[in-house]
Amino acid sequence: MNRSAASRPRPHSRKAGGRRREEHCKTEEKADDVAPRGTCTTMCPISEVRQREAQNRLHHFEVLAGTERNRLPRADVCRAVKEYSRPAAGKDTTRASELRPPDVLLKTVCYLVDDVAACPSRQPWTEVYSFVFDRLRSVRQDMVIQRVSGPECASVLERTVRFLLYASYRLCGQPLRLYDPHINDTHLQESLSWLLECYSEGQHQHQDEFQALSLLYNLGSPRALQHALELPHKVRHSSPVQLALALNRAYMERNPVRLLRLAQRLDFLQACALHRHLLSCRRDLLLLYSHGHSSRNCRFPIQKLADILSLECSLAAQLCQTHGIHVNGDYVVFSKGSFTESPSEELQCAHMHKLVDDKQQDLSLSNIIHGIA
Repeated sequence: MNRSAASRPRPHSRKAGGRRREEHCKTEEKADDVAPRGTCTTMCPISEVRQREAQNRLHHFEVLAGTERNRLPRADVCRAVKEYSRPAAGKDTTRASELRPPDVLLKTVCYLVDDVAACPSRQPWTEVYSFVFDRLRSVRQDMVIQRVSGPECASVLERTVRFLLYASYRLCGQPLRLYDPHINDTHLQESLSWLLECYSEGQHQHQDEFQALSLLYNLGSPRALQHALELPHKVRHSSPVQLALALNRAYMERNPVRLLRLAQRLDFLQACALHRHLLSCRRDLLLLYSHGHSSRNCRFPIQKLADILSLECSLAAQLCQTHGIHVNGDYVVFSKGSFTESPSEELQCAHMHKLVDDKQQDLSLSNIIHGIA
């Protein structure tokens, strides 16, 4: 990931956030308008269930067991989840019977996390991601229409952000037809923007965690740094935010050795937020060493370099060779004249995940997304 990715509009920019809020707010609403309140007590309105049954548009995660081979499979109303639909001209999206109130929305998100995303039998995970991504988008759509705010809104958005962060790590390197990192990034940034707006309205239990995640994901962004420095004293001096600030400082000072050392202290989800910056950080480190240790007689141990890069020896050697650095057995021979900037296409970020993988250990996906880990 190059550094231009970190210079996009960032989640603390309310102007950017409000401009793209899921294409839901297509019309301006007066301040004195009363927001509709949903009355749907199920995860999917019955009218939509029947319509999708008739049109054979049920996802197989929603099909009633035993009817899979029917010409028109039936829906399991306990597993059917309202899908996202774009606002259309003449379509009323504010009918109470088709809107889920906040408690049902949170229940829906918990179902998507526990019974779909974290269920080992749901495979492949690219299909799990596609289903959960769409249904979470529908949840946010219902929240926008009802103008849900406060703790109820934050609880949904926190789980959404954790899911999208995890997906950005787990699906890194997947074919574009299965996973589009740009689309995931767009929705992640939008959800972060909305969540940070919720935090600006009052105290929240997990504010420290997500302020740090925002800074780590947007490493090197001047706006992200400015936002972090303007946080209340208690939040700014919390351990997660202080660590994220230290990493950001090392990144902006082009000190990859310090950055990778500090990265060892991150928890799993924080490492997921950082992981898209690791390839460029490791490239900077090899460039730095190619100048600092450039000598025909200098032999740098590959094991020591691998430890600094947080990689297996074989991958460290592959990374060196990709950048034109000569590897001779157990040693690296640096030369500032042989270093090449652009890595070859076969070198995927997904191959370099050791730093993140080591942190997951036995953490369950359900606990990670619910913030219990």
